[in-house]
Amino acid sequence: MANLTILRTYAKQSPESLPSSILFKHSSKNLTIFDAYPKSIFHFLILPRIQGPELNASNLSSLRTLLQGDKEQAKEVVTALWEDAQAVKKEIQDEMEERYGFKWDIWTGFHGAPSMDHLHLHVLSADLCSDKMKTKRHYNSFHPKLGFFLHIEDVLSWFDAEPTFFSNLVKEFKPSKYEPMLKEGLACFHCNAEMKNMPTLKVHLQEEWDKLERRGRQSAQRKRKVEANLEQHSQEDNEDSHRSSKRAKSAVDEEPTVSLVHNKE
Repeated sequence: MANLTILRTYAKQSPESLPSSILFKHSSKNLTIFDAYPKSIFHFLILPRIQGPELNASNLSSLRTLLQGDKEQAKEVVTALWEDAQAVKKEIQDEMEERYGFKWDIWTGFHGAPSMDHLHLHVLSADLCSDKMKTKRHYNSFHPKLGFFLHIEDVLSWFDAEPTFFSNLVKEFKPSKYEPMLKEGLACFHCNAEMKNMPTLKVHLQEEWDKLERRGRQSAQRKRKVEANLEQHSQEDNEDSHRSSKRAKSAVDEEPTVSLVHNKE
């Protein structure tokens, strides 16, 4: 039970009290932590901090409880999570470039029926390659097209929809709507190929990642080669321009000087 409420414990604490093995960064409104059981090469959680009576443990228990409360406050919380996610994505992309030489997609979203207490936004790289990815529930909870993983851009669009749509959505936002999705068949999110079990799927996902990595590195290599050629041509053009300027100056220096004063002799 303690593990299921650990995020709420973190959200109540001062960021300075959390060890660097847990806390990645923080803002005035949110904490960004390393996922203890990452399901992708990069996987972080962003959770709103519990601060004062308006943002308490009760209304921040989940996305569902947040949406059931004040609509404008809910929008502010989700927007703040989205803003912090952009900064985290940028740092992930920088690390991708440094470690692998290329960038690939990053997903940001909520689980329709989360297993842990306290609202949290997942920010993870689009590969789902991890030794912590062990069960069908794990995989289907992050499949980007299945419906259990709610992309934050879609959630933000709910607030700008017709009031009746938003009201009905909140009423229907129940675990019973999302939990059956976790039992659906296994299908590759890359190519939609159906898989008979998790070991087969994991091998397939690794093969897909290997292809993605190979293409990414080749593309980055071609890009660097093009940039190097452009830089070389630019330097050559500058050198040619410099030599032309010197020749022009030399020619001017050698021309006879013409006096503008009329000689009366």
